[in-house]
Amino acid sequence: MAQTLIQRCGYVALIGAPNVGKSTLLNHILQQKLSITSRKPQTTRHNLLGVDTQDDHQAIYVDTPGIHDNQHRHINRYMVRQAMSVLKDVDLIVMLLDRDNWGEDEDLVVKHLPTATPVFAAINKIDLLKNKRELLPLIQRLSEMQIFEEIIPLSALQEEGLPVLRDLVYKRLPERPHLFPADQVTDQTERFLVAEIIREKIMRRLGDELPHRCGVVIEHYVEEDGRVDIAANIVVERTGQKSIVIGKAGEKLKSIGIDARKDIEALIERKVMLRLWVKVKPGWTNSVKDLQQMGYD
Repeated sequence: MAQTLIQRCGYVALIGAPNVGKSTLLNHILQQKLSITSRKPQTTRHNLLGVDTQDDHQAIYVDTPGIHDNQHRHINRYMVRQAMSVLKDVDLIVMLLDRDNWGEDEDLVVKHLPTATPVFAAINKIDLLKNKRELLPLIQRLSEMQIFEEIIPLSALQEEGLPVLRDLVYKRLPERPHLFPADQVTDQTERFLVAEIIREKIMRRLGDELPHRCGVVIEHYVEEDGRVDIAANIVVERTGQKSIVIGKAGEKLKSIGIDARKDIEALIERKVMLRLWVKVKPGWTNSVKDLQQMGYD
């Protein structure tokens, strides 16, 4: 009699303070770019599913916005609610930490960890350490807290320690049939991912001038004759910000479009015609109504 294959499947939340590398970690686990990244904190604004299937194991990672205590604007409160909303509904939590930084945001994350859900601690960016022994005080501190089942040092960018993390996650998943086909990596639409790619290019080019005051809305997305025609509005809060995005003679907006189109074509594997406009919507990051209209619901 043939042996019955036991499948394991579960949801795994990637949580932590802003800019600790959660999106980079997810991208390298999946071996493809799914979450947008930049050097600026709070780049991630929405929860994003990434499905990692290997043989009879399926880990459904949830990349979350950074949990932080600076919630003066509605968009900041939205991001923290997004991250908190998954904590009680997942099978495992991986709290990502910077290798040399424990502060108030980390205390806030720990404060909200549910007691009924297993938690791993993943210490990221260890490739930046000259001597790995520098990790020992942090590992000791985490051990003494007695809330982490596993403590895994890793470098998401260099993929050091990732096989260890993946194996430990697989072993902790409950026995359950897979929820996604083996070749599916996310539940998000192409429109959503396209908007995120455009926003990433803005963050990378203009992060210092426009740290968190721009959003992207896809107005037109039509496939015809093997090509996808996309039109998007880049939404800012002030006329001066619009000038920054457009740049002299439109050069900044043009370069954002060129960079975005390359990544979009790689994502959807089709030729793309991308048209970008810049629209001013005063105070949108602090307006519940505007946030809802732009998909922050």
